[in-house]
Amino acid sequence: MNRESFAAGERLVSPAYVRQGCEARRSHEHLIRLLLEKGKCPEDGWDESTLELFLHELAIMDSNNFLGNCGVGEREGRVASALVARRHYRFIHGIGRSGDISAVQPKAAGSSLLNRITNSLVLDIIKLAGVPTVTNCFVVPMATGMSLTLCFLTLRHKRPKAKYIIWPRIDQKSCFKSMITAGFEPVVIENVLEGDELRTDLKAVEAKVRELGPDSILCVHSTTSCFAPRVPDRLEELAVICANYGIPHIVNNAYGVQSSKCMHLIQQGARVGRIDAFVQSLDKNFMVPVGGAIIAGFNDSFIQEISKMYPGRASASPSLDVLITLLSLGSNGYKKLLKERKEMFSYLSSQLKKLSENYNERLLHTPHNPISLAVTLKTLGEHQDRAITQLGSMLFTRQVSGARVVPLGSVQTVSGHTFRGFMSHANHYPCAYLNAAAAIGMKTQDVDLFMKRLDKCLKTVRKEQKKESNASGVDNYDTTKDVDIEEMALKLDNVLLDTYQNSS
Repeated sequence: MNRESFAAGERLVSPAYVRQGCEARRSHEHLIRLLLEKGKCPEDGWDESTLELFLHELAIMDSNNFLGNCGVGEREGRVASALVARRHYRFIHGIGRSGDISAVQPKAAGSSLLNRITNSLVLDIIKLAGVPTVTNCFVVPMATGMSLTLCFLTLRHKRPKAKYIIWPRIDQKSCFKSMITAGFEPVVIENVLEGDELRTDLKAVEAKVRELGPDSILCVHSTTSCFAPRVPDRLEELAVICANYGIPHIVNNAYGVQSSKCMHLIQQGARVGRIDAFVQSLDKNFMVPVGGAIIAGFNDSFIQEISKMYPGRASASPSLDVLITLLSLGSNGYKKLLKERKEMFSYLSSQLKKLSENYNERLLHTPHNPISLAVTLKTLGEHQDRAITQLGSMLFTRQVSGARVVPLGSVQTVSGHTFRGFMSHANHYPCAYLNAAAAIGMKTQDVDLFMKRLDKCLKTVRKEQKKESNASGVDNYDTTKDVDIEEMALKLDNVLLDTYQNSS
């Protein structure tokens, strides 16, 4: 209600009470005004009533919510289900226009304002997370792989002779397919083994640039966040190579916003060399549903070019989700989550190290990877490959998600390219291993439950391996009191083993 409405209300209710309600409303409006004026994430999170008031005020600015609106076009924000309308807070028009995803829609002022303020808040959080010199970003309603494709397609117009993308290998399908989908030929640069870590082969990258010629190369496509034992690429050195040869540089920063180390690498790469854009997932970094990403960079005009390359309007759902999340958390809440994630990484590392030593295994030494950890699987008996796959299946059927086992010698073809040692980021990594990650939102109880279930699964796998190899029958491991339950679960594991192998 406005002032006139409150004044009218004083004729019905005591003016003192109405004025009190008016002041309460002003406190909500003050927060909204500060947000619109500063365009930054508030330090302290908003309560739900302020959030809903803000969203309602924005929604009634869209033409589909006008009283007496008369729509005679093909896209008038009509929604058949009231439940769908409520789910989207009645933001029906989406964001952008046919020629630019960041453009203002004349008949959707509220949705356009939502889009602009969301991009502004996300930019503020990226700076807070460790890249203070970033100049522009926008939320795109596609996951990381397709968002990378959009970046490559934008570069196509700037480098029409380019055919290749130089890509230090990371065994993750979507980032490889993003280059294929854009119509380019990935040039896979194998990693080099340094201790336990797989690192960027800078000499091979530069040699390939010279061999192919800079004009034939669209860009270098590097990676920050990745599964151990691979570690983030040497971004500073790659950025210098790109600057020296005049080659664009696109960074896959999928879940790197939650890591100060990954963000520092991007900041330093831009400082000493060239980084044109870096792409990060919304769900992995901000705990929202899958379906959105952030494209950010240090050249405002280039980021605008990417936004204009997106054809047509776009769903507002990812923008709405991240806006609600950031306003609920506030910058202090998000910083707290980042701090807790670091603590969980240390805790997970210590617990995995302790457990691995109990089984004569070893936590791989990967100090340059700030999110993912890996434990060797060398002592699982004669039929090691089957035992390793069985371990993965057992964890999966016991509702342990995210952990993955990586056997030796796996071969897989992705978009016509055959990867040997697939999932291990190398043709011949020295050992099989198990991955686990400490990502944003993880709690102590998650680590403890994972350790308990992993310990139990390792015991059961070893017991089965002893049976198969006709060992002496002396069991060095406590098989726990619920043997019957484990045997039943093991039968289920064998049934689902093929399913797990296919999903991997």
